[in-house]
Amino acid sequence: MYCNYCGKVIQDDANLCAYCGRRVGAVMARKRLIRPRVGRKIAGVALGMSEYFDLDITVMRLVWLLVAIFTGVGFIAYLIAWIVMPEEPEPLPAPSHPAGVTASQ
Repeated sequence: MYCNYCGKVIQDDANLCAYCGRRVGAVMARKRLIRPRVGRKIAGVALGMSEYFDLDITVMRLVWLLVAIFTGVGFIAYLIAWIVMPEEPEPLPAPSHPAGVTASQ
């Protein structure tokens, strides 16, 4: 398989290009606009948008801040996005032993 961005040969099951670090192929189609649980500062809106648009989180946070300060619309848009964007599903804990097997066996 080839990277769509840098054109180098990568593994067929790779999610990220080892050369340029971008998401590749089928992974792009599975992206959803969600608020991640890990790495967020306030509500995860900026982090979710930066992952969706594949931008640096610092750039996205700076854009949100500038729009909020200079127009005031950023505050309202952030609150609406906080309400509308779904939160990342909570991971389920793995069972400590296989189902049907008791600890005494």
